[in-house]
Amino acid sequence: MDEVISMFQILVVDDDRNTRRLIQAVLEQSGYRVLTAENGEAALAVLDKEYIDLVVLDVMMPKLDGYAFTKLLREANNNLPILMISARQMPADKKQGFLVGTDDYMTKPIDEEEMLLRIRALLRRAKIASERKITVGAVVLDYDSFTVSRNDEVQELPQKEFLLLYKLLSYPGKIFTRIQLMDEIWGADSDTGWETVTVHVGRLRKRFQNYPEFSIESVRGLGYKAVKHI
Repeated sequence: MDEVISMFQILVVDDDRNTRRLIQAVLEQSGYRVLTAENGEAALAVLDKEYIDLVVLDVMMPKLDGYAFTKLLREANNNLPILMISARQMPADKKQGFLVGTDDYMTKPIDEEEMLLRIRALLRRAKIASERKITVGAVVLDYDSFTVSRNDEVQELPQKEFLLLYKLLSYPGKIFTRIQLMDEIWGADSDTGWETVTVHVGRLRKRFQNYPEFSIESVRGLGYKAVKHI
């Protein structure tokens, strides 16, 4: 069993007992610790007593539905990762979910494997956000100091270089277009052209050419992705 997974505690909130049991079984089989609640009100009571890492949340429930529950949490500045699961498949329903603050949205019937992949991604992002560090083997990116360290070697990077590397390594394997990276790191209003991204990627490749743990790969006609080699 993955030791990291077993440390996570997930709250499953659904008014349908069979759905709750099914999701609980799937998660426990994957090594997560699971608590359950039958509606939003009961879920709030659990959150008062227990430390929860992520919520798998049904939308349509009595007393306090998924939208209202999420809105309450976000208004209280609670950034707990939420995966909303709903039988509602209309774009407007998904949009409402994201507007109230869910992190991800799946429609029923649930693909169990996809649900597990989404949960892992949400937990990884939450960990990165809270620790503000990314670890790839012996390499550690520290957001607070803009440093990349490997064993005894510490490099302080220029801000844009660091942010570019941090973004790519936050989502290993995901392809980002130059325009996406440009907008996110330099700002949509920047006068700088997207060629700047290419220049910065070149600098990062040169800087870390002797680091076997990761690489930045070009995806022809699309953009770039970071690849972990460990």
